[in-house]
Amino acid sequence: MAADKRKRTKTSRRSYLKLTGAATLSTAFVGTGAAAPSDLEDQYGTVVDVTDEGADPNGNESITPIIERLAEDDTLLKFPAGEYYVDKRIRVTGCNNLGIVGDGATLVPAPFDEFDDSGDWNYNLFRLGVGYDPVTDLRFENFTVDMTADDTGVRVIDATADDGLVVRDIDVVGRHDSGAWGPGRFDITSPDGSGIVERFTAPDGAEPVENTPGDKLEWGPTGIICNTNKGTMTFRDCVLGSFPDNGLYATDGTGSIRVEGGRFENSFGANVRVGGNDSYVHDATIVVDQSEGSDRAQLGLKFENGEMLVAENVDVRTNVPTNHAVVIDSNADRSHINDSSITVQADETTYAVFVKSGSGRAFVQRCDITHEAGSGSAVKINEGGGGVKLWDTTVTGQAPAAGTYSAIYNERDDGLFLDLSVDHGNDSGRHGLYNVGSNCTVRGGAYVSQSHAVVEGGDGTLIDGITARTRSDASGLQITESAGSVTVRDSQIEDGVRDDR
Repeated sequence: MAADKRKRTKTSRRSYLKLTGAATLSTAFVGTGAAAPSDLEDQYGTVVDVTDEGADPNGNESITPIIERLAEDDTLLKFPAGEYYVDKRIRVTGCNNLGIVGDGATLVPAPFDEFDDSGDWNYNLFRLGVGYDPVTDLRFENFTVDMTADDTGVRVIDATADDGLVVRDIDVVGRHDSGAWGPGRFDITSPDGSGIVERFTAPDGAEPVENTPGDKLEWGPTGIICNTNKGTMTFRDCVLGSFPDNGLYATDGTGSIRVEGGRFENSFGANVRVGGNDSYVHDATIVVDQSEGSDRAQLGLKFENGEMLVAENVDVRTNVPTNHAVVIDSNADRSHINDSSITVQADETTYAVFVKSGSGRAFVQRCDITHEAGSGSAVKINEGGGGVKLWDTTVTGQAPAAGTYSAIYNERDDGLFLDLSVDHGNDSGRHGLYNVGSNCTVRGGAYVSQSHAVVEGGDGTLIDGITARTRSDASGLQITESAGSVTVRDSQIEDGVRDDR
């Protein structure tokens, strides 16, 4: 051991038991607050006040070499109140049971032209673990990161762990305007490993790269990225403002992504972009209400590249034209949108829910959809792929008969439309449900529109137990000349059925 490390204040050495599986979850993830100081210190064999080892709390000298020297296995590094200047990446790999914890501490990164990136774009404050040498049982929490200076913006933490990652209470203050990587990257390398990022906030977002001194990113920074995850990653109560290249971007790993709560707004690409397997987004708020003059997509929630993807109790709102609220991509299977509120108030064609061609099965259940758009459907289901089920969902709003003429437009076979309440449209060309898919079932529910409430152009469709009413003198149900076999039973169709076959 180096001589300068003998000065450390140490707790009594304890026997260390590595917890795995359910036991790890029970200790790391229960509750929402950080551990009490005494409890926290008991989890480490060595406890160090970094100012006792020379870290400058007045923000005058860089702390990088000191923290790299102090970071070891079974060690807690405590940052008391103060400002800590960082002008070069702090890199630690292969460490076991390391804690880095602030107490009224603020990290101050150097501006872009003063930050030492080691020649390879390493604009990180902390690089903790890498894919070939991850850390285990890492705790990083309770820091403010001051990025208010001009041309300042770094990745606050890039963490790769095989298990036991805990990141909490990180507040990034100031707009990221360097053009370097965004504030957070997290991945779990083991399929049996888990991690949590809780209350990681960057509400001021980031500038697109054309407005910054950095020029190595195509669009600009991502808020939080998690794209090689193999384990279970939870993002709880995180807040992200407008980022040029996605807000929370977590699609390309094989593990499970869990988004619990939080607010995500006005990022480009998508505000919450989730894939993986057995992933979910619960209780989150997603808002798109500023375009900043860009013509790039600003989707609300996007599911892609995964299986069993669930959104539940999610509030998604957009008023930016052509930027759809919820998108289910072609490589998503078993997607569920449950018990959620989806609102579109925008000119031009803007969908509340857009199911792309080739996607697997998709389910929209017990949702309230408000669609006030210049054109387009509230729910647009493209042909090709697994069956789509809409159940116990309300669709309301006003939209003209321009482009797509219906609240729900379905091109896909084997669709189920059960117990829907649709009241939509404000001129004579607007319909409630327009179906051209084959072997679909429309059962229960009430459809009200300006023109034919239900338009059927498929083959093998069963319409059972619905009510259909128009506000004009048009028939409640129209069967188009291209339709095949259609069965209608036990239904109340005001003004009769118009059969054009």
